[in-house]
Amino acid sequence: MLRLVAEVKSESEECCSTQVINGDGSFNDEGIDRFVKEIKLAECGLSYAVVSIMGPQSSGKSTLLNHLFHTNFREMDAFMGRSQTTKGIWIAKCAGLEPCTLVMDLEGTDGRERGEDDTAFEKQSALFALAVSDIVLINMWCHDIGREQAANKPLLKTVFQVMMRLFSPRKTTLMFVIRDKTRTPLEHLEPVLREDIQKIWDSVPKPEAQMETSLSEFFNVEVVALSSYEGKEELFKEQVANLRQRFFHSIAPGGIAGDRRGAVPASGFSFSAQHIWKVIKENKDLDLPAHKVMVATVRCEEIASEKYTSFTSNENWHSLEEAVKSGPVAGFGKKLNSILYTSLSEYDAEATYFDEGVRSAKRKHLEEKLLQLVQPAYQSMLGHLRIETLENFKEAFDKALKGDEGFSVAARQCIETYMASFDAGYADAAVELANWDSSKIRDKLRHDINDHVASVRAAKLSELTSSYEAKLNEALSGPVEALLDGANKETWPLIRKLLQRETESILSGLSTVLSGFDMDEQTQKKTLTSLANHARGVVEGKAKEEAGRVLIRMKDRFSTLFNHDSDSMPRVWTGKEDVRSISKTAHSAALKLLSVMAAIRLDDNVDNIENTLCSALLDTKGIASVAKWGSTTSDPLASSTWDKVPPNKILITPVQCKILWRQYRAETEYCVTQAISAQEANKRSNNWLPPPWAIVALIILGFNEFLTLLRNPLYVGIIFIGYLMLKALWVQLDISGEFSHGVLPGIISLSTKFIPTIMSLLKKLAEEGQAAANNNPQSTNASASKSLPNTTSPSLTASSTVTSSANGTKEE
Repeated sequence: MLRLVAEVKSESEECCSTQVINGDGSFNDEGIDRFVKEIKLAECGLSYAVVSIMGPQSSGKSTLLNHLFHTNFREMDAFMGRSQTTKGIWIAKCAGLEPCTLVMDLEGTDGRERGEDDTAFEKQSALFALAVSDIVLINMWCHDIGREQAANKPLLKTVFQVMMRLFSPRKTTLMFVIRDKTRTPLEHLEPVLREDIQKIWDSVPKPEAQMETSLSEFFNVEVVALSSYEGKEELFKEQVANLRQRFFHSIAPGGIAGDRRGAVPASGFSFSAQHIWKVIKENKDLDLPAHKVMVATVRCEEIASEKYTSFTSNENWHSLEEAVKSGPVAGFGKKLNSILYTSLSEYDAEATYFDEGVRSAKRKHLEEKLLQLVQPAYQSMLGHLRIETLENFKEAFDKALKGDEGFSVAARQCIETYMASFDAGYADAAVELANWDSSKIRDKLRHDINDHVASVRAAKLSELTSSYEAKLNEALSGPVEALLDGANKETWPLIRKLLQRETESILSGLSTVLSGFDMDEQTQKKTLTSLANHARGVVEGKAKEEAGRVLIRMKDRFSTLFNHDSDSMPRVWTGKEDVRSISKTAHSAALKLLSVMAAIRLDDNVDNIENTLCSALLDTKGIASVAKWGSTTSDPLASSTWDKVPPNKILITPVQCKILWRQYRAETEYCVTQAISAQEANKRSNNWLPPPWAIVALIILGFNEFLTLLRNPLYVGIIFIGYLMLKALWVQLDISGEFSHGVLPGIISLSTKFIPTIMSLLKKLAEEGQAAANNNPQSTNASASKSLPNTTSPSLTASSTVTSSANGTKEE
């Protein structure tokens, strides 16, 4: 009677167990699924280990596991007698071990409960343990070493043989646990045990492909010994605790199972174990059966021919063949494989009872004919897939470039995505039975994609280079023009610094951007060098442009310095300025500008252009000498090149400088002449005294008038009063100030102010006289009685009043 038992025992939160295979050999799929979910095994990935134990019944396997892994398997009660304790196969999660470790407790061998028929289940359970476990503990008594049955030799021999036939090598660790160790040292027991295992391996019949395979390809062999649990319990527990340490990180490199292979992901453990048990159960007799060869060549050929004819007339195949001519077909490989496998499965079904060698050869020939028939459709499918992938790539690549991603990132991601898309399409179209090489189609697609990327890269780089050239133009043109406009000895050093700074900044930005294009170092260097040369070209072009306007710049420089003082205020030529010195300074500045503009100095080379121009154009002695003797042999400007200046760096030749200077002097000479004229006019307007000779002449010619004044003092008083009146008018009208702006403006201004000023003076005189009369009437009467002898007194008083009034007005 089939009995499914799923008993979950719990000693702690970390330990639980369940039965995997019951005593009847039924797999407890529901119980193992619950167990896997409960311990969350699926979250472990590959980080888990499986340990199983096999050995004779009542040999203390469960006791060892419980002490070694802190599990709670049922143990035999010695007081109840020695009998079967574990039925079937149980599995538990170990407590406190990393990584997650699962332990399987197998039903003991050689038990009386199963009797003589127990060998089949023993073999099956042992093979199951070897197939799913990373570490298999073989529990054996120390006194059984060297024996045939008790040492499990027949069982191991059968397991080794069937293991090679059913499963690929997975490098299982076999740990022989010697129980109730005697006085015989382990060093003497271990060689005997290893020798027995090797003999078993050597005696096992092997497939031809594995004739030379060594035991170490399938198994690691470990041997440990433990004292008696009943006689030396404390020592036993201490030894088990030491052994437990070896199971920490057991699957890590260097661990007890560190070189395991073919581990199943934890999420698939339940299914894998179930499938392995099914395979083992189907092979009830684990001995390799002897194959009887029955050759039926003719019949197999007839069956193969029939299946080929059936395939060519298959409606599904014809529909698929027609559909793939117009474009890619989704699920092409799956549909074609289904048709192929159907034909081959029919062949296998009909030829299944014939000799395997002949059956396989004829089947292979049928496969080749069928694959040859479907290959054109397959190639057409790949061609459509390549064209569609290329078009999709171009569209996606254009969209990616419009985003924030860099060129190389966009290209790489798009290439990876669409090559992966092609590979996925290729995988979808793959014919599983064929081994066709599609590398040429894939290489063609990759070549087309690379060509498209290269063309887009070239366009982007051209656009990018133009953008950075425009940035250089903007960054250099204005500042260079400003520096050349204010030309001085620091102009070219400043231009060099500006060029270096802006070039480095722009090149740094471009270099960062270019790094996103996956360019080789040589190409990137060439691009940056081209941009640096463009920067120099911008400066040189701006210098040439400014050199064409040098005459205008020179005149502007002269006008600025000649017509404005050090505070940038317009000059008033009053006669005190040194026109010669000012003009010389202005000419020197203009000549400095000419020397700066004469050549391009971006390489920090020293030249003597300025000194040459100064000696030739500002040195009056040298100029006079050339003018006097008419000699040009010593003229430093009689040349078309400058000393120490490469011809391609010359902007204005010496001869051109001489011509420009002559034109400049001619056009600025008028300004100097005007300044001198203004000074002379100002001097004349400020000089009101007659010349000395006129004064002498007046004295000589006016001697008679002078005697007349001496004879009549009244004339003197009248003249004195007139003098005071004129002085008051002079001060009140500010005649000198009015005429400082010119004669005509002065006359016009005085004509408008003359009458009002006289009226104002007369009014003040009247006011002063009236105030004096009111303040002193007796003095007034006394003065009236003596008016004849003192006729000059009123005049003097009036004159004093007018003078005081005038002075007061001046002070105000």
